[in-house]
Amino acid sequence: MYSDNLQARIAEAEREGWLGEIEGLQVSLVGARDKLAQIDAEAARRSPAIHLGMPAFPQIAGRIS
Repeated sequence: MYSDNLQARIAEAEREGWLGEIEGLQVSLVGARDKLAQIDAEAARRSPAIHLGMPAFPQIAGRIS
């Protein structure tokens, strides 16, 4: 997942002492989490598929005896 990659990069930057990199990655992580939350909210708002009651092929095919 994208946020897992960012967290690993933040940990690396902390180990290496790259302070500017840490800040930039944290901003990116917050943005990624916000975007994922927006996507999840949009998916939750969408209504589930509606069954139209279309018959299956065996129901409409004629039987030959």
